[in-house]
Amino acid sequence: MPQNPFYVYALKDPREKPAKPFYIGKGTGNRAWEHQTKIDDSEKGQLIQAIHDDNRSVLHTVLADNLTEEQSLKLEAELISAFGIRKHGGMLTNRVKPNPNNINKRIKINIPTGCYEKSQMGLNLLKDAVMELAKANPNGIKNSDAAKYLGLQSDYGGGSKDYLSYSILGLLMKEARISRTDKRKHIAVAE
Repeated sequence: MPQNPFYVYALKDPREKPAKPFYIGKGTGNRAWEHQTKIDDSEKGQLIQAIHDDNRSVLHTVLADNLTEEQSLKLEAELISAFGIRKHGGMLTNRVKPNPNNINKRIKINIPTGCYEKSQMGLNLLKDAVMELAKANPNGIKNSDAAKYLGLQSDYGGGSKDYLSYSILGLLMKEARISRTDKRKHIAVAE
């Protein structure tokens, strides 16, 4: 059965018992975890910062996965409607309540059969290569090392952008296969 890349997630406040959701979202890859690394000044960002200030981490719950984009948008809209947003008396810090009538208008890409599976096979090979490089260098590797020595650098737009290797390292950290030191080096975690 083909795997679909979208999922719907909840961010929860660990200081409450039971932990209650304060944000519902949909995404792919590391989307649910990006909120903690890119804290903004929104109500959601302020709450995440307050949780960090209490030396805690936001809880992430994947509510449904293996979804198409349309399915994820519909489920996200239904959950936001059910929990409600704070500015209208609900419990979520989401800024807007999605309009289910606009969902089909938002999907603008056709994904050919087999395309996702091919990308995942390629991604697994890239992750294996980065792991081998990290294991061969016990003092750690930098993102630029992975990009340079594995041929993953891009010169798109005239500048060198190492986003692909950075994304792969991020996925490996999420999988707890690599850890990051305070010197911005990445070390293979013992299996």
